[in-house]
Formats: sequence, C-alpha cells, structure tokens
Amino acid sequence: MSYGQPQQQPLPSDLGTKERPIVVVSAPQKASWATRFWMFLLFGIALSCFISLVEEFNDRFQEGQPANKSGFARSGISGLFGSVDVKPVNLDNLEVTFDSIRGCDEAKKELEEIVEFLKDPEKFYNLGGRLPKGALLTGPPGCGKTMLAKAIAKEAGVSFFYATGSEFDEMFVGVGARRVRELFAAAKANSPALIFIDEVDALGGRRSRSDHSTSRMTLNQLLAEMDGFDSDEAVIVLAATNTPETLDKALTRPGRLDTTITVDPPDMKGRAEVAQVYLDKIKTDSTVNAMDIARGTTGFTGAELSNLVNLAAIRAAVLNKAKVTSEEIEYAKDRVMMGAESKKIVPEEERRVTAFHEGGHALSAILLKDEGADPVHKATIVPRGNGIMGLVQQQPDRDKYSQSKRQCLARLKVCVAGRVGEEILLGPDDITTGAGSDFQQATNMARHMVRQFGFSDAMGFVDYGTPDTAEGAYISDETKLKIEKEVHRLVEQAYIETKELLLSHRAELENIANNLLKYETLSGKDLEKIIKGEAIPERPPRLSQAAESKAAPPRGGNSDQANGRRTVPIS
Repeated sequence: MSYGQPQQQPLPSDLGTKERPIVVVSAPQKASWATRFWMFLLFGIALSCFISLVEEFNDRFQEGQPANKSGFARSGISGLFGSVDVKPVNLDNLEVTFDSIRGCDEAKKELEEIVEFLKDPEKFYNLGGRLPKGALLTGPPGCGKTMLAKAIAKEAGVSFFYATGSEFDEMFVGVGARRVRELFAAAKANSPALIFIDEVDALGGRRSRSDHSTSRMTLNQLLAEMDGFDSDEAVIVLAATNTPETLDKALTRPGRLDTTITVDPPDMKGRAEVAQVYLDKIKTDSTVNAMDIARGTTGFTGAELSNLVNLAAIRAAVLNKAKVTSEEIEYAKDRVMMGAESKKIVPEEERRVTAFHEGGHALSAILLKDEGADPVHKATIVPRGNGIMGLVQQQPDRDKYSQSKRQCLARLKVCVAGRVGEEILLGPDDITTGAGSDFQQATNMARHMVRQFGFSDAMGFVDYGTPDTAEGAYISDETKLKIEKEVHRLVEQAYIETKELLLSHRAELENIANNLLKYETLSGKDLEKIIKGEAIPERPPRLSQAAESKAAPPRGGNSDQANGRRTVPIS
C-alpha cells in the first residue's frame, strides 16, 4: 500500500443478502438557470393570455348591458376581484310612490320623517337635531318592505342605492368589505342619498367564533361605515329582513339601525285597498267587490292578494270570459287557501260520510252564531289535492285580535260537530276517523283555555305554559293530571251539548247533507235558507263524481279512505 492512498476496506461478506440489501439512490440533476428562466417566461405568457381572454369576454358581455338594479356595475377583470363601479338607481324607472302603496299606513307615517329629512336636511341641522342614521324594516315576506324603500327614494328625489346582503359575499377574501366601502363612498359623493340593503340578515347575521373571517370582515366594515358618517352627510341607511332576531346586536344599537319599523300584513281595510289596486288593473264585472275579498283573506299579505287576483284573471282567460267575475275570485281564493281540486273519483259511500260530517260543522256554526261562532261562508265536499275531503269555511265579519270565553266554547262545539253529525246519521258504530284533525284542534284549544287563558275555574288564573316552555316543564305531575282532566271535561261537555243541539235539528242536518250531495258546494246564504225551510235557487247539479248522488239515508257504512278527510273549519 502506497503512502497517501486511501485504504480500501473489504466489503462485508453478508452485503447484498436478504438481511442487508443494496439500495441504490439516484439524485435528480438540478435544472440550469437557463431552463428555469424559460419555464417562468412561458408561465408568464400563459397567464397574460388568460387575463386578456377574460378581459375580452367581460367587455363583450357587458357591451350595451345596463347596470343591474343594485347599481353594482363591474368593469373588466377587476370586477372578478371585487372592484365595482357603484351607480345610483335611475329614479325615472321607479313608479312607486306613497300614494300607490296601500295597507301599511302606520309604516308610511313613520317613514315620512325620513323623506322630510332627505328633502330638506338643513331644516333639521339648523335646529341642532338629527335623524337616526338607519332604520330597519321588519315583517313577514310580501308586506311591502322593498316597495316602501323605493317610494322613499322616489318621494324625496334623492340618489337611491340598492343592494342585497348576499351581493357582498364572494370567494375572495376582502371583496365584501371593499364593496361596502365603495357603496358608502358613492352614497356620500351623491348625498343626500338613501342606501337600501335588502335581506340584510345575509350580511349582518349574529357573529360567533365559528364564523368565517370573511363574513366578519364584511360586517365589521359595514359597522365602521355607519359609524363614520359625518354630521353634515345626508345619507340614510334602510335595511329589510324577515328575521330581525338573527341580526348582530351591534348592527341594531343606537347610532346604526336604531329605528325598527314593523310592516305587518294589512288589516281588513288595508286588504280591501290593496285588492282594489290590483282589481283596477284587470277587467271585472259588478259582482267583484274588494271588501268581499278582504273579508275572506284574513292574514293575507299584499303579495298574496296580488297572486289571488292574478289567478282569477288567468281562470277567466281559460274560460274565455270577457271579464273576471266573483266566481273566478272565489275559485282563486280556494286555490290559494285549500289547494287545487282533486280529480280522483271518490266512492259514493265516502261522499255521503263527508256530507254528514260537513253538514254537522255547518249547522252548528249557524246555530251557534249568537254564541260567538263566526259566520259560515260556504260548505263543500269537493276533495282537494292536499288531503282535504270537505270543508266548512267560516269568515269573520271583522279582524279579531282576541277571543272571549264564550267564543272559544262555541269554537269547541263547531270543531266536534263533524263527528256528532256522523254519529247522528250513521250511528255510533259507523263513525269514521275523519274527525281526527277536528279533535286535535279542539284539544289544543281546550289546553290553551286551561293552561294560558284562565278560562278554567278548577285551575284558576295561572299561566301553566306549554310542555315545551319553562312554565310547563316544572309543574308537578299532580297538576298535569288536573290539567288533562279539565281539558277532557271541556271537550266532552262541548260534545254533549253539540249532540243535543243537532239532535233537535236533525231534519235540517239531513237536508243540508242531501243538498251537499247534490250540489257539492253551498254558500252561507244557501245554508241559512235550508235551515229556515226555504228553497234555494235551482242550479244544475255539479256531478264531478262518476255516479249521481242519492238521498242521504239515516245510516251508512264507514270508509277505508276516512283517514284522509280533513274537515277543520277555517276561521
């Protein structure tokens, strides 16, 4: 071995065996700087081509297109990343004014202050006062919150900016906050101005630790912008939501959306005014009356009344009528409230059972009118697609905000009268399951009378709540038993008294059932004439079934389809 030469170590004898395999590792050769340069150059060229294509697509798509109704007009590729050109809505396209809005007089009166401020803000500033910086419109859908906001902008003649809460949400971080800044900057530049944010719950929902940082950032920016108003900036924010309880408390505190204006469904007078507005847009004859529509549409919103009138117009067009009559209005009301008529063939025995059942409801409601039962609008045994086999519709003369004990007891009797009618004309062994929903309604009414209304002498004037409330969860088992006994007593007493009443008017009950089988639908006036023994106007029998109806016998058989009958009176 020479000096300076590394000494060669002999390889182990067991190298390359199963216990000590030989592993060969190859290291990749690093690319040279020239290769890396060309790779980055090609990537940059591809990215530039992609951006150019997107720019060209946006330019061609937006060429000749007006700005959307919210005023957010995106330009080029910048719109993809949140930059928008915010423009006010053209007021010439708004035809809504306070005079054209009906059914929400209270809300209009509250909003008139905002209109006065926007028209002449100096009048308020000179007195040292200020209006709230924002207002929140709440209420069920279809009550006119958006229309009121448009009417304010039209009446005041100021710049109007419209947006929805979901428009601020994008996939890129910071886009929502940027759009909020641009919206408020445009409003300040065009002051006096009105910003309306519809469905604000999508933007201003209650924050929590689990929220995404993007949504919190957008809401925080909105809160900062509303607090950043200078005293001389005539900019007011209106927001609308159907669920005010979900909003963040910071959004509704004083200095932001601190004024809440509730837009409720219209009362009877308001419904008549709203119905008349839509009736004026179609051709009607003298039988159509807006007040009649209002009486039979308790709880309807303006949007629902618009839909009802439109359905009536469509029905008249299908029937090739020159004008809409009260028949089409009644058809549309039944269509909205009870669903479409079913074309299925109902067995004759089932029709008789339904006639007995609905006859009991109708007769008891008319006989108990002096005790507080609502007037009967009509009775029908026409089946509906949502499982209704018959119905007695009660129509109050006015809107009711409370009920007396006598009215509640009368309602109990009307509820159980369907089963009483079956028992009288069919016998106790042939009653059907069609009264199940009636008993459910009667039981719920009796429970409320005992638990909450203080209508039970045995339980006193104590609120026992319901089982799902704190009051109802902590009452003793003994008290629960007393409550159930009292509920049972009220329903049973109502059944006994109703049976005595209908037995004394059995002839009228059979006469009503026979006429229901013949005509299928009887109006309230028809029913009153039948009870008085007077003849009702003759008209062709409505034979929607396969066979003609026969006279109602005193007894009949039960039906396999009775489970599907829903005969709850509508009040």
